[in-house]
Formats: sequence, structure tokens, C-alpha cells
Amino acid sequence: MLSSEPNSFIEPLFNYFKSLSPISEELMIDYRTHCCPITVKKNKFIVSPLDHNAYLFFITSGLVRGFVRNNNKEITTRFSFENEIIGAIRHPDGIESYSTEYLQALEDCHLIRIPYALIETVYAKFPEAHIIGRKLFAIQYYAASQSAILARIPNAADRYSMFVSKGINYIDRLPVKFQASYLGMRVETLSRIRSKIELPLISNDKF
Repeated sequence: MLSSEPNSFIEPLFNYFKSLSPISEELMIDYRTHCCPITVKKNKFIVSPLDHNAYLFFITSGLVRGFVRNNNKEITTRFSFENEIIGAIRHPDGIESYSTEYLQALEDCHLIRIPYALIETVYAKFPEAHIIGRKLFAIQYYAASQSAILARIPNAADRYSMFVSKGINYIDRLPVKFQASYLGMRVETLSRIRSKIELPLISNDKF
């Protein structure tokens, strides 16, 4: 049942913050005032290099792919799911307004849009914002480190095995062609690897 409260959309984000640190009512008021819910349909872009890169997004439902384009080829950089905060690549000094990375909805996505300007404001006002920010940075750094290790495994089968071990609960939601792109291999190679370890192959016709 949907809540009748006009700002109930933001409760999942507060619950996520509370899993990292207690938060004050004043901080929640600022987020309720400046954040908004958005819906992005499957295959549409949440952020592209044409957009001003001014927001982070909290995924309340759906699946998101990050990718870059190189010589007209799409290279998948990451996958993000429910209860994750995402954003296109942005320099920490905030000077860059645009990103070379695309964020694409692979399912219909419900998101909470968070302005970067709000984040700077709450850092200045609320001590708990620093705790949350530090823990979010640690989560993002860990994920980036795991991705970097994965990319350096030379054997394709070992690379896929590590990928599966880190995200087995979500693997059947990921289109095979994007799994292959993320792992740096051809779809045919990935199909052979999957058949050897007896995992069902998702038909590309579905996506």
C-alpha cells in the first residue's frame, strides 16, 4: 500500500542512510525539500554525456548499467541494483560538468534524484553527513577495487567465475551481451563458459 504522505518516496533513502549512521530530523528536512522521485523507462538514459552532471541517484527499484563508448563500441563499466547510490563519473573538485559515462536503465527504474549541491550543503551543516559520506566512499572504493581486480584476471573462465561469485543473486537479471561486455569477452565465449558450468543462458532475444 502506498503511503498518503507526500514525501514518502524518500523513506527508502533515509532507511539506507540509517543503516550507515543515525540521522537528524533537520537533515531529513533538507533532503525532503531538495530531492525528488523520477521514473526512467527500460533502455532509456538516466545520465548521458549530453546532460549536465548535477545529480546522484538512489535506486529504489530497477537495474542500471554504466557504460562508455569507444570507437562506436559500448564498453560496460558496471551494474547497479536496488538500494544503491549511483552517479556518472565526476571529478571530486566538481569542476567538470559533464561525464563520458552513460547510465542506462536496463529495467523500468524508480529513482530518487539527489542534487550534488545538496550534498555539499549537508556536509557543511550536519556531522552525520561526514560519517555517511565516508562509509559510502568506502563502499564505492571497494566495488571499484573488485572491478579492477576482475579486469586483470587473464583467463576468461576464471574471470566469469569471480563475477558470478560476487553477484549470483542478480546474474539472471543481466542481459548476456552486457555481461560479456563487462567481462571483456565475446558473447560466444561467455556462452561456452556458461554451458561448461551448467548455468542457463539467457536468450539475447529477451532484451
